[in-house]
Amino acid sequence: MHLLIPAAGRGRRMGSERNKLLLTLLGKPLIAWTLQAAEASSQIKWIGIISQPEDWPDFKAILATLSLKKPVQLIQGGATRQESVYNGLQALPADCDRVLIHDGARCLVTPELLDRCAQALRHCPGLIAAVPVKDTIKIVDSSTMLIQQTPKRQNLWAAQTPQGFEVSLLKQCHEQGKQQGWEVTDDAALFEKCSLPVRIVQGEETNLKVTTPVDLALAEFILRARLQ
Repeated sequence: MHLLIPAAGRGRRMGSERNKLLLTLLGKPLIAWTLQAAEASSQIKWIGIISQPEDWPDFKAILATLSLKKPVQLIQGGATRQESVYNGLQALPADCDRVLIHDGARCLVTPELLDRCAQALRHCPGLIAAVPVKDTIKIVDSSTMLIQQTPKRQNLWAAQTPQGFEVSLLKQCHEQGKQQGWEVTDDAALFEKCSLPVRIVQGEETNLKVTTPVDLALAEFILRARLQ
């Protein structure tokens, strides 16, 4: 299975202008924890890191310290996550028919989740890792801040990554998205807009996305518990 890791974002909500995946967690950059999980996965055979060239020297230095056995390719990112994934799809090896896409900021992903998604992807055209929503969700009118609706919680799932797709179908969805001017926050949304089915694979509660300093503190707590 091939894995693309979008890693081109900035850490503005972290209070930093540098790539947030270069921030450290228990002495290692965030991206290192993600890469170690991919290395430990029995299903992942190839890794593509989608990032801006200005960060490549840092990523190369990190890769040198990890000494991964699996091939890793650096791919130039775009102005948005959607553009970055598009670039990543073009850089996949010609024989790649299915791909997992995992946000580098979800650095607590386990090899087991990567393997579970890779195995499930052999039997469906598209999937995402997700967990059931535990909170009651309110749909709110942003102009008045009044509640409009309370959807049934049992039908709500919080999307995570990895997300996985047939490469040819996802490329078609991205091309259609460019033509139609669609702006989406994940690749599953492109599949949905193209009326293609996306399956849910049970995610992990600890597979949080490190976006703010609070997330970083939570990630440290989780990692320390794992390493005990």
